[in-house]
Amino acid sequence: MTSAIIGYARTSTIDQTAGLEAQLRDLEAVGCQRIFKEQVSSVDTKRPELERTLDYVREGDTLVVTKLDRLARSMTHLIEITGKLRAKGVELKVLALNLDTSTPTGKLMLNLLGSIGEFERELMLERQRDGIAKAKAEGKYKGRVPTAQRKADDVRRLKAEGKTIDAIVQELGVSRSSVFRALRPS
Repeated sequence: MTSAIIGYARTSTIDQTAGLEAQLRDLEAVGCQRIFKEQVSSVDTKRPELERTLDYVREGDTLVVTKLDRLARSMTHLIEITGKLRAKGVELKVLALNLDTSTPTGKLMLNLLGSIGEFERELMLERQRDGIAKAKAEGKYKGRVPTAQRKADDVRRLKAEGKTIDAIVQELGVSRSSVFRALRPS
């Protein structure tokens, strides 16, 4: 059985062409025989090329990414992905970290980095909650700006009066999609 080096590259938006090109260049430089690429946010639930990558890799293969955040969006997601790779007998290499899960040190480093990342995120969320609580106590926190959904009755009224979609958008200061959403039958 021959093993393959498989690459996965991702950028958050189509505007990040240079970032994608840099990842592709780095993956080609380490000898990736096949590279899967996509331009979607890591928070999107659908990442079809990542799923295709995970389906494609076989026992003995190595999956290579340039950075850990190109692959996983959270520690939970990282554990899920590495679990799938491990179950298939596939190793993971992260170029920016010189991390290789085919070594005991690489496995340890991956777990430590993921844990540290999750810890940092929890601290950030805690600080955010503390800041919001303080702002509320001082009467400075007003919460979220009212959504367009709260203007749905006005949208329907204006439409019934014969106003155009553009006129409603202009008058209420909401987006066209919000107007169409408000006019959609329940």
